[in-house]
Amino acid sequence: MKITSGVRVGLLVFAVGCAESTETMTSVADVQELMLSVMEPAAETYWDAVGEILDSAGVHEIRPQTDEDWEAVLGAAFVIAESGNLLMMSGRARDRGEWVTMSERMIDAGRQAISAATARNAAAVFDAGAEVYYVCRDCHTVYATETLRPSDAAAETQGG
Repeated sequence: MKITSGVRVGLLVFAVGCAESTETMTSVADVQELMLSVMEPAAETYWDAVGEILDSAGVHEIRPQTDEDWEAVLGAAFVIAESGNLLMMSGRARDRGEWVTMSERMIDAGRQAISAATARNAAAVFDAGAEVYYVCRDCHTVYATETLRPSDAAAETQGG
């Protein structure tokens, strides 16, 4: 019997799907450790990649300058996107409702961040960074009120 390339691909997809369904994923870090060691450093790298500083000498633009700079921004974007998946793992997900919705929003914001970094578009990186920030802020407003930044309006109303 001759097996066509389409059948080979179908068999491979079936085999991979079966292998994935029998594997057990085990988280190593809890949510706080994941935030501190994975998500926060990636978000800070992404947020710090583009901006402007205004001082007495004028406006200083911050932009990735080298291929390595852009690779770091892209790597941070991938970490942000994949972190949404990590947050939905059993043992980390606080619930199957709003927590999952927030995690999916993080994946979407991460995809936007990946697209912006891939295009090497500084303005788009800035805008995607804002989307990442909004997802972080919205999630922390519900699940981690003790870690809201002092400048956030919600923190001010809670005595933060």
